[in-house]
Amino acid sequence: MPDGHMPIKPAPLVDRFGRTVSYLRLSVTDRCDLRCAYCMAENMTFLPKKDLLSLEELQTVAEAFIRRGVTKIRITGGEPLVRKDIGALFQGLGRHMGAGLEELTLTTNATLMTQHANQLVAAGVRRVNISLDTLNPDTFRQITRRGEFDKVMAGIDAADRAGLTIKINTVALKHQNADELPEMIKWAHRRGFDMTLIEVMPLGLTGEDRYDQYLPLFEVRDALEQRWTLSDEASAPANAGPSRYVRIEETGGRLGFITPLTNNFCAGCNRVRVTCTGRIYMCLGQDDHIDLRAALRDSADPQAALDAALDRALFAKPERHDFEITAPDERPALPRHMSTTGG
Repeated sequence: MPDGHMPIKPAPLVDRFGRTVSYLRLSVTDRCDLRCAYCMAENMTFLPKKDLLSLEELQTVAEAFIRRGVTKIRITGGEPLVRKDIGALFQGLGRHMGAGLEELTLTTNATLMTQHANQLVAAGVRRVNISLDTLNPDTFRQITRRGEFDKVMAGIDAADRAGLTIKINTVALKHQNADELPEMIKWAHRRGFDMTLIEVMPLGLTGEDRYDQYLPLFEVRDALEQRWTLSDEASAPANAGPSRYVRIEETGGRLGFITPLTNNFCAGCNRVRVTCTGRIYMCLGQDDHIDLRAALRDSADPQAALDAALDRALFAKPERHDFEITAPDERPALPRHMSTTGG
């Protein structure tokens, strides 16, 4: 730089409530090879591929966030591994590891993990969240409306062999897996996996009655405490996100609770979501968004346009979400599906 001046470091992403955004959840597709009953309609209409950001544009968006202080990126979907040539995005972002980016990870259903596990590790991924709601093959087919349970188990084994740290994410469903949760926890902890339980979220019309599916996690915890000794962790792990964790003395493992309905986690929110079409949603439970695709494609200076768009987004980030499970004859809190926003 002339005159010995150092380049000006872009301002960090701080919202009106003093929360610093350091975590980006970046969706690469709304498509999935499963149709989980709490997440999607059975006959989903997916976005035309022409509406999606290219892998190069997704990387440009991610790099704009890294410049502004985001240190963790989670690749999401839909199912991210169904996106053609997705390995190229992981490789591109992996080059930022240790140079602004501290963690690159993904959430997956593991159906394609046997093909991708080693490539992910080579790109710098060290941890994955795997969505799994049952260990019963029949219940698995019922919940996912399709899918091969053995393929998921093989994917989990492949991720484990590749050296990835695994966390199992399980949506608590009143009539489909409530009785199975203790066995799932024991299985996960025997294998050295953390596990997180999640309340059903009222996003999108799925053809199912979420009011009937909904199982408050305080009830689950009460039941588990009749069986085991649960101790709240004094400090959450660095990668905890919205989970509140306990240690289970009898299994030796860690169990998380994500409670968007019974105990919201908004005060410490450090994340935003960008969809595969380039919309940034400042809150999963709100519908306000800003279009980053226009900044990418319609500006003579995309970097400056992205920075300006991110500033507008952070100013608009709400203090909290408004999730509420409604009665069966009412519409969901938000019409868009979780797969559209990014899990």
